[in-house]
Amino acid sequence: MTSRGPLALAALASAAVPGLDPSSVEGVVGSGPSRSFEVAFVQDHEHRRWVIRCPRTPAASARLEQSAALLALLTRRLTMPVPVVKGWVALPEGGRAAVHAYLTGRAIDLASIAPGSSLAVGLGRALAHLHNLDRRIYEEAGVPVYEAEAYRTRRLAELDRAAATGRVPTGLLTRWEHTLEDVSLWRFTTTPTHGGIGSSTILATPDDGEDPDVKSLLGWESAQVADPADDLAALVGELHPDSLDTVLEAYAHARSDRPDQHLQERARLVHQMQLVRTMMSAVAAGDDEGAEEHARQLRRLDDRLAREDEEHAAAAKRVVRPAAPAAGAASDTPPEAAADADKGSSVEAVEAPSRDADATDSSPRDAASGADQTAGGEGHTVAGQDQTLAADGDEEAAVEVEATGAPTPVEVPASNTSHAAPKDSDAGPASASGDTMTRASDSATTDLTSSSDGSPTTDTAPVPHLVRDHETAEIVPLTGDEGDDVLPPSPRR
Repeated sequence: MTSRGPLALAALASAAVPGLDPSSVEGVVGSGPSRSFEVAFVQDHEHRRWVIRCPRTPAASARLEQSAALLALLTRRLTMPVPVVKGWVALPEGGRAAVHAYLTGRAIDLASIAPGSSLAVGLGRALAHLHNLDRRIYEEAGVPVYEAEAYRTRRLAELDRAAATGRVPTGLLTRWEHTLEDVSLWRFTTTPTHGGIGSSTILATPDDGEDPDVKSLLGWESAQVADPADDLAALVGELHPDSLDTVLEAYAHARSDRPDQHLQERARLVHQMQLVRTMMSAVAAGDDEGAEEHARQLRRLDDRLAREDEEHAAAAKRVVRPAAPAAGAASDTPPEAAADADKGSSVEAVEAPSRDADATDSSPRDAASGADQTAGGEGHTVAGQDQTLAADGDEEAAVEVEATGAPTPVEVPASNTSHAAPKDSDAGPASASGDTMTRASDSATTDLTSSSDGSPTTDTAPVPHLVRDHETAEIVPLTGDEGDDVLPPSPRR
């Protein structure tokens, strides 16, 4: 796989977009062999900011081309801005690098979304608006299109491939296979999906004294017609239960079709299985160290879910007998009847087991996202103009939403800094306003659980360090840089 420095990427960006004369560039630090893209952020002499994404593998190149075609269609059908490619440049090794304008906005932490907030309502409406789109738009763009049964079969095949590595605990395999083989859970209508919803792919309006709302969704490389539960997976796993209620209620009211009753259960499955996907990405890239780290995370998840099952079973067996009557208390009940009543009077009291307290923090702070802001990263931008989502239609009768349970904890490797962003980041550097630009992540969502009172808790155990794309980034002025590693761009196609 070819590697390029930030100055080489700036040269490619200049060749891709007519009139783009770079004045500075910020590169991102590599995050191992499983990294799909090289990303840089370029500012030109007109103070415009750009993002260049250079695929490192044929698979990444294909995803970039497909998502670019889709975004060109969605920009005319969504009321929020999306990262539309402004220029392409051919690469010597094959494929093309894409350049798009740098979207402004503020990164959010899913765990910080408050119940009843405009941000929670806006997120539910944004997802509903996306899922209401005509699937023929996706078909025209050439992205994958699945029906429910085919998608269930695909999930089973993914699990079989992961099981063949010997790295997935038997308990998890049994648990997930049981859910995947229960066909009653998989009777739903597939919809257009984003495929990568999370803290790193949601941009909010600037915090300017008004309640923030969703401004844009970033990171569209996994977009396809598939299970709408895919877009709820991170929300089920990371939002506070009350906040999730708000999102799902807004989502149900804004959907053109009633959400199916097993939507949340499938979303929890997707959230748990995300670790398997990231492990298999590491295996495919030959990253044995990364694959083994994900395997350790899977073992911890298996242990935690097994403990929860034991706690539920123990709670169900607890029996509370009624208090004995006070000595000497008068009773009109004959002794024989009282004895018979006493024999059948015990009742079971199911106590809710306390939530695990050893879960790790689910969402990295200031996580960023991209796409063609499809890979995640962190940065700061000037505040962009607020964009509104599709307005609600006429009020309709309340739609019943499946009861919300506590999020199922899933662990994934997290960076040891609160400002680390996921790999293949598209987020940019600090700017005048201090708002944050986000880009989408190729990596899995992080672990979050809740305490018994519903408040998020974090794991105090040390988490192995995983290098992120944006742990360090350097602004490189492009004046007087003779001798730097600028590679001449290949001829434009």
